[in-house]
Amino acid sequence: MAIKSNNVEFSRTVRYEGKELTSYFNRKGEVKRVELREVQSEAKPAQSIAAIIDHSLLKPESTEEQVRKTCEDALKYGFFSVCVNPFWVRYCADLLKGSDVIVGCTIGFPQGANKTSTKVAETKQAIRDGAREVDMVMNIGALKSGYLADVQRDIQEVVRAAHKHGVPVKVILETCLLSDDEKVTACLLAKQAGADFVKTSTGFNSGGATVEDVALMRRVVGEKMGVKASGGMHSYEQARKMVEAGATRIGTSSGVRIADEEAGQAVEKAEPGAY
Repeated sequence: MAIKSNNVEFSRTVRYEGKELTSYFNRKGEVKRVELREVQSEAKPAQSIAAIIDHSLLKPESTEEQVRKTCEDALKYGFFSVCVNPFWVRYCADLLKGSDVIVGCTIGFPQGANKTSTKVAETKQAIRDGAREVDMVMNIGALKSGYLADVQRDIQEVVRAAHKHGVPVKVILETCLLSDDEKVTACLLAKQAGADFVKTSTGFNSGGATVEDVALMRRVVGEKMGVKASGGMHSYEQARKMVEAGATRIGTSSGVRIADEEAGQAVEKAEPGAY
Protein backbone atom coordinates (compact mmCIF):
# COMPACT_ATOMS: atom_id res chain seq x y z
CA MET A 1 0.00 0.00 0.00
CA ALA A 2 1.51 3.36 -1.06
CA ILE A 3 1.73 6.12 1.55
CA LYS A 4 3.01 9.54 0.49
CA SER A 5 3.23 11.46 3.72
CA ASN A 6 6.06 12.28 6.12
CA ASN A 7 8.63 11.23 3.54
CA VAL A 8 7.09 7.75 3.34
CA GLU A 9 6.44 6.49 -0.17
CA PHE A 10 5.32 2.90 0.36
CA SER A 11 5.04 0.11 2.93
CA ARG A 12 5.31 -3.66 3.07
CA THR A 13 3.79 -6.02 5.61
CA VAL A 14 4.81 -9.54 6.56
CA ARG A 15 3.02 -11.84 9.00
CA TYR A 16 3.89 -14.93 10.96
CA GLU A 17 1.57 -16.60 13.43
CA GLY A 18 0.47 -13.84 15.84
CA LYS A 19 2.90 -11.13 14.68
CA GLU A 20 2.60 -8.52 11.94
CA LEU A 21 5.56 -6.37 10.92
CA THR A 22 5.08 -3.34 8.65
CA SER A 23 8.06 -1.48 7.18
CA TYR A 24 7.72 2.02 5.67
CA PHE A 25 10.12 3.19 2.93
CA ASN A 26 10.91 6.44 1.14
CA ARG A 27 11.13 6.61 -2.64
CA LYS A 28 14.80 5.62 -2.45
CA GLY A 29 13.88 2.42 -0.71
CA GLU A 30 15.29 3.47 2.63
CA VAL A 31 13.50 2.25 5.74
CA LYS A 32 11.89 5.17 7.56
CA ARG A 33 9.83 3.37 10.18
CA VAL A 34 8.98 -0.16 11.35
CA GLU A 35 5.88 -1.14 13.29
CA LEU A 36 5.46 -4.52 14.99
CA ARG A 37 2.15 -5.57 16.44
CA GLU A 38 0.39 -8.60 17.78
CA VAL A 39 -2.59 -9.74 15.71
CA GLN A 40 -5.24 -12.30 16.34
CA SER A 41 -5.32 -15.03 13.76
CA GLU A 42 -8.62 -15.48 11.98
CA ALA A 43 -10.57 -18.28 13.55
CA LYS A 44 -11.24 -21.11 11.15
CA PRO A 45 -14.85 -22.20 11.05
CA ALA A 46 -15.25 -25.27 13.21
CA GLN A 47 -15.90 -28.40 11.18
CA SER A 48 -18.79 -30.53 12.28
CA ILE A 49 -17.69 -33.87 13.72
CA ALA A 50 -20.68 -35.47 11.99
CA ALA A 51 -19.29 -34.44 8.60
CA ILE A 52 -16.13 -36.54 9.09
CA ILE A 53 -17.76 -39.66 10.54
CA ASP A 54 -17.53 -43.01 8.79
CA HIS A 55 -20.72 -44.52 10.22
CA SER A 56 -19.70 -48.13 10.71
CA LEU A 57 -21.61 -51.40 10.90
CA LEU A 58 -19.09 -54.23 10.91
CA LYS A 59 -20.36 -56.86 13.33
CA PRO A 60 -20.69 -60.27 11.69
CA GLU A 61 -24.28 -60.62 12.92
CA SER A 62 -25.45 -57.35 11.32
CA THR A 63 -28.78 -57.78 9.54
CA GLU A 64 -30.28 -56.16 6.47
CA GLU A 65 -32.56 -54.09 8.69
CA GLN A 66 -29.56 -52.78 10.64
CA VAL A 67 -27.63 -52.02 7.46
CA ARG A 68 -30.60 -50.09 6.07
CA LYS A 69 -30.92 -48.13 9.33
CA THR A 70 -27.20 -47.30 9.19
CA CYS A 71 -27.65 -45.82 5.71
CA GLU A 72 -30.77 -43.91 6.76
CA ASP A 73 -28.93 -42.43 9.75
CA ALA A 74 -25.99 -41.45 7.54
CA LEU A 75 -28.35 -39.56 5.23
CA LYS A 76 -30.20 -37.93 8.12
CA TYR A 77 -27.10 -36.72 9.95
CA GLY A 78 -24.88 -35.95 6.97
CA PHE A 79 -22.12 -38.41 7.81
CA PHE A 80 -19.20 -38.68 5.39
CA SER A 81 -19.76 -42.36 4.68
CA VAL A 82 -21.07 -45.68 5.80
CA CYS A 83 -18.41 -48.35 6.32
CA VAL A 84 -19.55 -51.94 5.89
CA ASN A 85 -18.24 -55.40 5.16
CA PRO A 86 -17.95 -56.42 1.47
CA PHE A 87 -21.24 -58.36 1.30
CA TRP A 88 -23.26 -55.20 1.98
CA VAL A 89 -21.47 -52.75 -0.33
CA ARG A 90 -23.78 -53.05 -3.34
CA TYR A 91 -26.86 -52.90 -1.11
CA CYS A 92 -25.62 -49.68 0.54
CA ALA A 93 -24.53 -48.17 -2.77
CA ASP A 94 -28.05 -48.65 -4.12
CA LEU A 95 -29.63 -47.12 -1.01
CA LEU A 96 -27.30 -44.11 -1.06
CA LYS A 97 -27.27 -43.53 -4.81
CA GLY A 98 -27.58 -39.85 -5.67
CA SER A 99 -26.64 -38.68 -2.18
CA ASP A 100 -23.42 -37.16 -0.82
CA VAL A 101 -22.85 -40.12 1.50
CA ILE A 102 -20.34 -42.58 0.07
CA VAL A 103 -19.80 -46.26 0.80
CA GLY A 104 -16.58 -47.48 2.39
CA CYS A 105 -15.59 -51.14 2.53
CA THR A 106 -13.28 -53.17 4.76
CA ILE A 107 -10.57 -55.29 3.14
CA GLY A 108 -8.83 -58.23 4.83
CA PHE A 109 -10.97 -57.52 7.86
CA PRO A 110 -10.43 -57.90 10.77
CA GLN A 111 -7.14 -59.85 10.92
CA GLY A 112 -5.22 -58.59 7.88
CA ALA A 113 -3.57 -61.97 7.38
CA ASN A 114 -5.03 -62.68 3.92
CA LYS A 115 -2.77 -63.16 0.93
CA THR A 116 -2.15 -59.96 -0.97
CA SER A 117 -3.85 -61.38 -4.05
CA THR A 118 -6.98 -61.97 -1.97
CA LYS A 119 -6.96 -58.39 -0.68
CA VAL A 120 -6.51 -57.06 -4.20
CA ALA A 121 -9.39 -59.20 -5.53
CA GLU A 122 -11.56 -58.08 -2.62
CA THR A 123 -10.70 -54.44 -3.36
CA LYS A 124 -11.58 -54.75 -7.03
CA GLN A 125 -14.89 -56.42 -6.28
CA ALA A 126 -15.78 -53.82 -3.65
CA ILE A 127 -15.15 -51.03 -6.14
CA ARG A 128 -17.27 -52.78 -8.77
CA ASP A 129 -20.02 -53.02 -6.18
CA GLY A 130 -19.87 -49.30 -5.46
CA ALA A 131 -17.25 -48.72 -2.74
CA ARG A 132 -15.64 -45.28 -2.94
CA GLU A 133 -13.14 -45.85 -0.13
CA VAL A 134 -11.47 -48.99 1.20
CA ASP A 135 -10.13 -49.67 4.70
CA MET A 136 -7.56 -52.46 4.53
CA VAL A 137 -6.03 -54.21 7.51
CA MET A 138 -2.26 -54.29 7.43
CA ASN A 139 -0.53 -57.67 7.74
CA ILE A 140 0.18 -57.30 11.44
CA GLY A 141 2.04 -60.57 11.91
CA ALA A 142 4.33 -59.82 8.97
CA LEU A 143 5.18 -56.43 10.45
CA LYS A 144 5.96 -57.90 13.84
CA SER A 145 8.11 -60.56 12.14
CA GLY A 146 10.18 -57.90 10.42
CA TYR A 147 8.92 -58.70 6.91
CA LEU A 148 8.76 -55.03 6.02
CA ALA A 149 9.01 -55.46 2.25
CA ASP A 150 6.05 -57.87 2.33
CA VAL A 151 4.00 -55.40 4.36
CA GLN A 152 4.75 -52.55 1.99
CA ARG A 153 4.00 -54.67 -1.10
CA ASP A 154 0.72 -55.78 0.48
CA ILE A 155 -0.39 -52.18 0.96
CA GLN A 156 1.02 -51.01 -2.35
CA GLU A 157 -0.87 -53.61 -4.39
CA VAL A 158 -4.17 -52.64 -2.78
CA VAL A 159 -3.38 -48.96 -3.32
CA ARG A 160 -2.56 -49.60 -6.97
CA ALA A 161 -5.84 -51.46 -7.54
CA ALA A 162 -7.88 -48.79 -5.78
CA HIS A 163 -6.17 -45.71 -7.18
CA LYS A 164 -6.84 -46.90 -10.74
CA HIS A 165 -10.45 -45.99 -9.97
CA GLY A 166 -9.72 -42.91 -7.86
CA VAL A 167 -10.59 -44.75 -4.64
CA PRO A 168 -8.64 -43.74 -1.50
CA VAL A 169 -7.10 -46.38 0.75
CA LYS A 170 -6.95 -46.33 4.55
CA VAL A 171 -4.50 -48.70 6.23
CA ILE A 172 -5.64 -50.12 9.58
CA LEU A 173 -2.62 -50.60 11.83
CA GLU A 174 -4.37 -52.21 14.83
CA THR A 175 -2.40 -50.02 17.20
CA CYS A 176 -3.38 -51.95 20.34
CA LEU A 177 -1.20 -54.83 19.10
CA LEU A 178 1.85 -52.70 18.27
CA SER A 179 4.66 -51.05 20.19
CA ASP A 180 5.27 -47.36 19.54
CA ASP A 181 8.26 -48.26 17.36
CA GLU A 182 6.07 -50.62 15.34
CA LYS A 183 3.39 -47.93 14.98
CA VAL A 184 6.00 -45.56 13.55
CA THR A 185 7.26 -48.21 11.14
CA ALA A 186 3.71 -49.08 10.06
CA CYS A 187 2.92 -45.42 9.36
CA LEU A 188 6.08 -45.01 7.30
CA LEU A 189 5.34 -48.16 5.30
CA ALA A 190 1.78 -47.00 4.57
CA LYS A 191 3.03 -43.59 3.51
CA GLN A 192 5.76 -45.09 1.33
CA ALA A 193 3.21 -47.41 -0.30
CA GLY A 194 1.05 -44.45 -1.35
CA ALA A 195 -1.87 -44.95 1.04
CA ASP A 196 -4.16 -42.01 1.70
CA PHE A 197 -4.86 -42.61 5.39
CA VAL A 198 -3.53 -44.48 8.35
CA LYS A 199 -6.19 -45.78 10.71
CA THR A 200 -5.87 -46.86 14.32
CA SER A 201 -8.03 -49.92 14.80
CA THR A 202 -10.55 -52.46 13.61
CA GLY A 203 -12.47 -52.24 16.88
CA PHE A 204 -12.34 -56.03 17.15
CA ASN A 205 -9.23 -56.47 19.29
CA SER A 206 -8.14 -55.51 22.79
CA GLY A 207 -8.34 -51.75 22.29
CA GLY A 208 -9.41 -48.94 19.99
CA ALA A 209 -8.25 -45.43 19.22
CA THR A 210 -6.33 -43.38 21.78
CA VAL A 211 -5.41 -39.72 21.70
CA GLU A 212 -1.75 -40.65 22.12
CA ASP A 213 -1.77 -42.98 19.12
CA VAL A 214 -3.56 -40.46 16.91
CA ALA A 215 -1.04 -37.75 17.85
CA LEU A 216 1.86 -40.11 17.16
CA MET A 217 0.46 -41.14 13.79
CA ARG A 218 -0.09 -37.52 12.80
CA ARG A 219 3.50 -36.61 13.68
CA VAL A 220 4.84 -39.49 11.59
CA VAL A 221 2.74 -39.08 8.44
CA GLY A 222 2.73 -35.26 8.37
CA GLU A 223 -0.10 -32.92 7.49
CA LYS A 224 -1.03 -34.10 4.00
CA MET A 225 -1.96 -37.69 4.82
CA GLY A 226 -5.23 -38.56 6.53
CA VAL A 227 -5.47 -40.07 10.02
CA LYS A 228 -8.59 -42.01 10.98
CA ALA A 229 -9.41 -42.69 14.61
CA SER A 230 -11.64 -45.72 15.03
CA GLY A 231 -12.70 -48.14 17.69
CA GLY A 232 -14.11 -47.43 21.13
CA MET A 233 -15.49 -43.94 20.54
CA HIS A 234 -19.01 -43.50 21.84
CA SER A 235 -19.21 -39.79 22.73
CA TYR A 236 -18.75 -36.39 21.15
CA GLU A 237 -16.09 -35.53 23.73
CA GLN A 238 -14.01 -38.56 22.75
CA ALA A 239 -14.33 -37.74 19.05
CA ARG A 240 -13.46 -34.09 19.63
CA LYS A 241 -10.26 -35.02 21.45
CA MET A 242 -9.26 -37.27 18.54
CA VAL A 243 -9.73 -34.41 16.09
CA GLU A 244 -7.68 -32.10 18.30
CA ALA A 245 -4.92 -34.74 18.32
CA GLY A 246 -4.84 -34.81 14.51
CA ALA A 247 -7.60 -37.12 13.28
CA THR A 248 -9.28 -36.10 10.03
CA ARG A 249 -11.83 -38.93 10.05
CA ILE A 250 -13.74 -40.72 12.80
CA GLY A 251 -14.85 -44.33 12.47
CA THR A 252 -17.62 -45.35 14.83
CA SER A 253 -20.93 -47.16 15.12
CA SER A 254 -22.01 -44.47 17.60
CA GLY A 255 -22.31 -41.75 14.98
CA VAL A 256 -25.90 -40.89 15.87
CA ARG A 257 -25.05 -40.48 19.56
CA ILE A 258 -22.02 -38.33 18.74
CA ALA A 259 -23.98 -36.13 16.33
CA ASP A 260 -26.80 -35.68 18.82
CA GLU A 261 -24.35 -34.73 21.56
CA GLU A 262 -22.66 -32.26 19.23
CA ALA A 263 -26.07 -30.68 18.58
CA GLY A 264 -26.75 -30.46 22.31
CA GLN A 265 -29.50 -33.06 22.30
CA ALA A 266 -30.17 -35.61 25.04
CA VAL A 267 -28.84 -39.04 24.21
CA GLU A 268 -29.31 -42.56 25.46
CA LYS A 269 -26.59 -44.68 27.00
CA ALA A 270 -24.09 -46.03 24.47
CA GLU A 271 -24.73 -49.52 23.17
CA PRO A 272 -22.44 -52.06 24.91
CA GLY A 273 -19.73 -53.34 22.62
CA ALA A 274 -20.38 -50.73 19.94
CA TYR A 275 -17.60 -50.30 17.35
